[in-house]
Amino acid sequence: MVVRNDSATILVVDDEEGIRRSLKGVLEDEGYRVILAEDGDKALSLMEEESPDLVLLDIWMPGKDGMVVLEEIRRGWPMLPVVMISGHGSIDLAVRATKLGAYDFVEKPLSLDKVLLTLRNALNYSFLEEENRRLRQQVRPRDEITGTSPAIQRLKEQVRIIAPTSSFVLIHGENGTGKEVVARAIYKQSKRSQGPFVEVNCAAIPEELIESELFGHEKGAFTGATQMRRGKFDLAHQGTLFLDEIGDMSLSTQAKILRVLQEQRFQRVGGNRYIQVDVRVIAATNKNLEEEIRAGRFREDLYHRLNVIPIDVPPLRERLEDIPLLVEEFVEEFAKLRGYPRRKFSPEVMKAFEEYSWPGNVRELKNVVERLLILARSHVVELEDLRPPVWFGPREKPKTPSFPQTLKEAREAFEKAFIEEKLEEFGWNISRTAEAIGLDRSHLHKKMRELGIRPRG
Repeated sequence: MVVRNDSATILVVDDEEGIRRSLKGVLEDEGYRVILAEDGDKALSLMEEESPDLVLLDIWMPGKDGMVVLEEIRRGWPMLPVVMISGHGSIDLAVRATKLGAYDFVEKPLSLDKVLLTLRNALNYSFLEEENRRLRQQVRPRDEITGTSPAIQRLKEQVRIIAPTSSFVLIHGENGTGKEVVARAIYKQSKRSQGPFVEVNCAAIPEELIESELFGHEKGAFTGATQMRRGKFDLAHQGTLFLDEIGDMSLSTQAKILRVLQEQRFQRVGGNRYIQVDVRVIAATNKNLEEEIRAGRFREDLYHRLNVIPIDVPPLRERLEDIPLLVEEFVEEFAKLRGYPRRKFSPEVMKAFEEYSWPGNVRELKNVVERLLILARSHVVELEDLRPPVWFGPREKPKTPSFPQTLKEAREAFEKAFIEEKLEEFGWNISRTAEAIGLDRSHLHKKMRELGIRPRG
């Protein structure tokens, strides 16, 4: 895996101006962003402000020498690669620098070819370390869509077609349908699959912290900001950012998200420097965003920006034939990750599963399977194991709708439903509603009294 040069910022620390200038020219020609410091104090100050991806650090400098600066970098930025440079190299010095956490050691006079090779290796190593940490934290998230039902086959075909593009995607679906799984499937099949996949649950982050979470913040930007922090957009550079539950984001944050999507750049909270990024955004919501727009809770321009490719994830009740495959997958997953027994599920239990409406969708099914693997009394899960609180019982059969007895009652029922829906649409503003449905305001008031519709607000 190779790190893109234009994604790396390098801090060069050397008290000799000629060396700083020379390294800056060579590294910028290679596509790196370069910042310079003439001593240790300046270097540590820039570390707070700029968050470099690598440090080239001279050992012999006035004031704080390189070894002291290296120790301070290790305390504040333990994973940051540091390459030491010195005009008075020795084996003992190289060993000491390595023990303090330096990635490598190069001697003056500098061989520019060796410097460039060392930097590339250090950046690649750092990138792989970060990738490994991220993958360990994710604990094998599902990134394949399970099922063979017609609804899932259509969904898989959609993913196959849109994944290789860089277009933004808006995923709709009820809670628990697996919107994140669909987002990960798109990412895995995309040209960005070697880049990061960064997830943000917009509903789980407090309003006052969401901007810092998305864009990062500078040191001192607010109380508690003791050091600079990179945001999710920054971390997702050259990869995919998944904005889950985007319908719960505030209007002010929506405006800033829209600007980032348009310009592909942003400023950290408390900062004044623009950071350029290359990010594909996949958003998801369980809300009807068109209704949210009418209610003034979601920006129409952001909706159209995100809704380049809409995807609807079907609820489990529309793909009941996929339940056996899902159960099998969950049994295997729990056995590997948590050591639960690999129990079988009897045909009667599977039939009961297929007769249930699953209001919590795939997430509810997974929870039920986990409870049964823990609480079932034998190797085979039987109907008697489904007693409460393990499960809530079979799906209720839909009731046959009852119709009015006369045409007049039917007409009045329709008029009442129609007027109430229009009143909701216009926020119970009588004048606007009357104008929209072609009635005088006084006539609408009279009709509401006749139909028993009471004004609100």
